[in-house]
Amino acid sequence: MTTNLFLPEDLEDVSRTRKLAERDLKALHAVADWIKTFVARPHKDLGRAGPVCPFVPRAWERETLWLAPERIADRSVLDVVQLIKVYRKLFLNAQPIGGEDAIDKSIVVVFTDLSADRASDLFDRVLQDLGVPSYAEDGLVLGGFSETNEGAALYNPSFRPFTAPVPFLLIRHTVISDWKFFLDNEELLDLWARRHGESAVPALAEELRGLPWRARRD
Repeated sequence: MTTNLFLPEDLEDVSRTRKLAERDLKALHAVADWIKTFVARPHKDLGRAGPVCPFVPRAWERETLWLAPERIADRSVLDVVQLIKVYRKLFLNAQPIGGEDAIDKSIVVVFTDLSADRASDLFDRVLQDLGVPSYAEDGLVLGGFSETNEGAALYNPSFRPFTAPVPFLLIRHTVISDWKFFLDNEELLDLWARRHGESAVPALAEELRGLPWRARRD
């Protein structure tokens, strides 16, 4: 791993953070605190049981959740695309590479000098270049978070789980349950089906069994 990647607990270790600018450290703390107090916990408006992201508590416990500060205010979209490619490679080479524990790992690239107003457009353009290739080639999901992200929760359209205090891009492995996010994107849904193959069928069936479409109507 690179010295630019920090576990959340590293942020309390002066020997690890002494070379960070105050602005960068403050941004990392803000994101780490938001993940711990919001993403890793249940929420009454989420629309389902469990934490906002079910994988975060395990990643935090297993020390496979890393944060990385980056300044990109004066960099082009192409520069940011190349930067995320570097982190994508770091993610793929980070331990654990195989096994169940690998599913929980993630890298959070925190853009410490990026305004929330610019984040939405920048993330759209970066993901347009990297989103589908990352999924098709490596089974990776990339997602942008910021104060202006109005994306809704799957089970409650009034709940906004992507409004992070500092803009960041998340890199994680795909999981079978991602089909819910791909229903309106035929290209990604097709890639999802090809990647998960036969194992996708029982996953879909389990979800469909809980829906009311089979309920008896009088």
